[in-house]
Amino acid sequence: MSDRGKNKKKSTVKVGGMTCASCAQTIEKSLRKIKGVDEASVNLATEKASIEYDPDQVDEEDFRETIENAGYEAIDEAEADRGTEEVSLKTTGMTCASCADNVEKAISKLEGVYNANVNLATEKARVEYRPDLVSISDMRKAVEEAGYGVESEEKPEKEVEEVEKARKRTLVAWGASIPIIVWMVPEMIFGIVWPNRLIFDLGMTLLAIPVLFWVGRHTYQNALKTVAHGSANMNVLIFLGSFAAFITGPAKLVLFPEILNYAGVGAMIMAFHLTGRYIEAKARGRASEAIKRLMELEADTARVIDDGEEKEVPVDRVEQGDLLKVRPGEKIPTDGVVIEGESSVDESMATGESTPVHKEKGDEVIGSTVNQEGALTIEATKVGRDTFLSKVIEMVEEAQGTKVPIQKFADKVTSYFVPSIITITIITVILWLTIPNTIDFLASALEGTLPWINLSLSPAMLAIFAGIATLVIACPCALGLATPTALMVGSGKGAENGILIQKGEAIQSLKDVDTVVFDKTGTMTEGKMTLTDIVSSPNSPKDLEGKTLQLAASAEYNSEHPIGRAIVDGARNNDLKLKEPEKFEAFGGKGVKARLDGMKVIVGNRNFLKEEGINPSPIEDNLEEWEEEGKTVILVSVDGELVGAVAVADTLKKDTVPAIGKLKEMGLETVMITGDNSKTANAIAEKVGISRVLAEVLPDEKADEIRRLQEEGKKVAMVGDGINDAPALTQASVGIAIGTGTDIAIEAGEVVLVRGELSGVVSAVELSRKTFDKIKQNLWWAFGYNVTMIPLAVLGIMHPLFAEAAMAMSSVTVVTNANRLKGIDIDFGLK
Repeated sequence: MSDRGKNKKKSTVKVGGMTCASCAQTIEKSLRKIKGVDEASVNLATEKASIEYDPDQVDEEDFRETIENAGYEAIDEAEADRGTEEVSLKTTGMTCASCADNVEKAISKLEGVYNANVNLATEKARVEYRPDLVSISDMRKAVEEAGYGVESEEKPEKEVEEVEKARKRTLVAWGASIPIIVWMVPEMIFGIVWPNRLIFDLGMTLLAIPVLFWVGRHTYQNALKTVAHGSANMNVLIFLGSFAAFITGPAKLVLFPEILNYAGVGAMIMAFHLTGRYIEAKARGRASEAIKRLMELEADTARVIDDGEEKEVPVDRVEQGDLLKVRPGEKIPTDGVVIEGESSVDESMATGESTPVHKEKGDEVIGSTVNQEGALTIEATKVGRDTFLSKVIEMVEEAQGTKVPIQKFADKVTSYFVPSIITITIITVILWLTIPNTIDFLASALEGTLPWINLSLSPAMLAIFAGIATLVIACPCALGLATPTALMVGSGKGAENGILIQKGEAIQSLKDVDTVVFDKTGTMTEGKMTLTDIVSSPNSPKDLEGKTLQLAASAEYNSEHPIGRAIVDGARNNDLKLKEPEKFEAFGGKGVKARLDGMKVIVGNRNFLKEEGINPSPIEDNLEEWEEEGKTVILVSVDGELVGAVAVADTLKKDTVPAIGKLKEMGLETVMITGDNSKTANAIAEKVGISRVLAEVLPDEKADEIRRLQEEGKKVAMVGDGINDAPALTQASVGIAIGTGTDIAIEAGEVVLVRGELSGVVSAVELSRKTFDKIKQNLWWAFGYNVTMIPLAVLGIMHPLFAEAAMAMSSVTVVTNANRLKGIDIDFGLK
C-alpha cells in the first residue's frame, strides 16, 4: 500500500516455456539485473512476470528481450489476456477464390494483424493479431466494408490445447516405454536376457530414441537453452539423468560391452516426467477454473435500441451510452442504469446474494446478472474491460499472480536447489568411484534386500546408477508450485463467494490477525439513517418553537452526509417547507453551519455545539435517553441559543450479531470505531457483543487509532466502507473494504467484500486460514520429500526409474492438495 513514487510503473509480462520453479528463479534474477528495475516477481502457476521499474531508465521491450535471452518466451500481457491471439471468423457471401482473396486483403490491411488466412471451402478466416491494436469488431467492420459478412467463432482455449498436446506426448512416451518395461523386468529381477544380449541392448536403445528425442525434445531444448544462459532448472536435471542413462546403450553396443545398458531406464524417466507434466497441467487448469467460470458468465449478445428499433449485436460492439433492451430471463449485457421499466434482477453472480434485487428507474445494474421479471431499458455506463465483472476477473488474476511472504523463503531455497543437486551428484559419483569402503559397507547392509541392487557391479556402473537417481529424484517443481497453486485456488474460491482478494499477501496476513476493527456506519449497519425523534428546548425563542426539524433540515439542505440526508428526508416526509441556506459550511465528524434568513444556524453533535458555547443541559434527559438507545443525537441552535434536538438511527445489518459472535469464537478480539459519542457507541456495541469501543473518532483520526492498537502489539484488520475509511484501511495489517454492487472501493482494501455483509469477514478469515494450511502442507511435503529421497538416491538404494516416478508424483500431490480447497465450506450459514 506504500507509495513508491510517481516515476515508478508496474508491468506484467506473460512468460512461456517455464516448467519448474528454477525457471521462474532464472527469469527473476535476469530481470532484477536490469538497471531501473526495482522488483521482479515471476509466478510459475500463472506464468506471469510482474515488474516494478523506472520508466525513465527501462521499458517493456527490455523485459521481453531479457526473458527471451534467458531462453524463454515473452508475451505482452495485453496480448495474452485482453482477448485472443488468434481468432476464427466465419465469413459469409464468398463465392470464389477472388472473394477469399478480397476478404484476406481487407483484414490484412488492419494495423495489428500479423497474419490472415481465408479458406473458401470452410468459409473461415484464421487471423493472428494483437488485441491491444485491433479488435474483432475492427475486423468485422473491414470485412463488411469489403462487401461480405462475418460472425466470430469461439477459439479453443490455449490451455486446453496445451493439455491435449501434453496428453499426446505422454501416450507416445508410454507406447515405447511399456515394451521396454516388459522386456526389462525379467532382466532386472531374474537376470533373463531375451532373446540374446545384442538384440536386447539394441532394442532398448532404439525404443528409447523416440521417447527422448521426439516427444521429449522440448524438455531437452529448454534444458540446453537454460544451460547456455548460465542457469539450471528441473529440465536440466531430467536431461542429465535421462541422457546419461541413454548414452550407456550406444556405449555398450559400440565401445564398452562390459557396462550395463540403462537406455531403457532413460526412456522411462522421460515417460514419467511427461506424465507428471500432463497431470500437473490438468490440475493447474482446474486451479484456475474460477477465472474461466467468471469469464463464461459474460453475455454474448446485446439488444441495442437504435432509432427506436431493436438490433441484436455482439456484446463487444456495445458502446458507452447505448440504450439496451433486456427482456425477462436474459442477461444484462453490461453495467448500466435503468432508464425505463421495473424488474427483479438475480445478482448472485456478483454478490453471492440469492435473493433477487428490485430494480427501477435510476437504479444501477451489473453486467452479466440476470433480469427475471419485467422488461428493462438500460443505458450502458461501463463496457469492455471497465465492467464490474472484468474488474473482478482482473482483481482475481492479480491476486493469483502475487507472492505471499512465505513463498520468498521457498523461492530462496529453490534458487540454490538445482546447482546444489548437480554438485551433490558430482560428489556422489566421485565417492562411488574412489572410495571402495563405500561399496563394501553397502554390500553387507543391502545385498539381497532389493532386486535391482547389484553391488557386484563395477564402481563405474554403481556411480552411474547412483548419479542418475540423484539427478532425477530432486524436485524443485513441488517447492515452486506449493504456494501459487494454493493461492490460485483460494483466491478463486473467495471470488465465487463474494470475497475478492486484491493482494495475495492478504492471504497470509489475514490468518495472523488477532483484532478486527469495525467502522460502524455502513459497515455494521445498513448505512441508511432515518429520523426517529424530535424535541424542542424549553428555553427556545418563542418565534422558533416547533421549528427544530425545519431549521435542521434547511441547514442540512445541501449536505451529502447520511445524517444530514436523513434529517432532510424526515422533514419532507412531515410535509415541512424547507429553505436553501444562504451560506453553508460542513465540519467533518462534527456538523454544519448555515445562514437562514440572516440567522446563524448550527447543527451538530454535543461537542461541536459546546465548542460554540451552547449548553445542551435543558434537554439533557432526552439526549441521554436517545443515546442509551443507540441513536445519534443532533442538536440545533440559532444565533447562539439552543432550539432543540433530533435523533436519527441506523439499523444493524441482519448478520452483524452472528458474525461478531463467530469471530469471537475464532479467538479474535472485536473493536468498534465510530464518530458517535460514547453513550451511543456503547449502546450499539452492547447489542452486537463488542466489548471495546473507540468513540468520538473523526475520520482523519481513525488511522491513528489503528496505529495505537498496533503499538499494543496487536495485528489488526480494519473493516470499513473503503472510501472515508481508506487511511485506516491502509494503516491496518489487512484492510477489508465493504463493497456494494458496482461501487466497490477496489483501491481501498486488500480484501473486498462484494455483498457488504459482515459474514464475509468471517469467511475471509477462515479462507485465509484454510489456504495457508494448504500452503504449509504443500511446503512440508515438498521439503520432506527431498530430504527423504535424495539421501536414498545418493546411497544407491533408489532405482532411477522409481526416483523419477516419485519426483513426478510429488508435484502432482502438491497441486492436487491445493485443489482440495475447492471443497471447503466458508459460508457458516451466516448469509
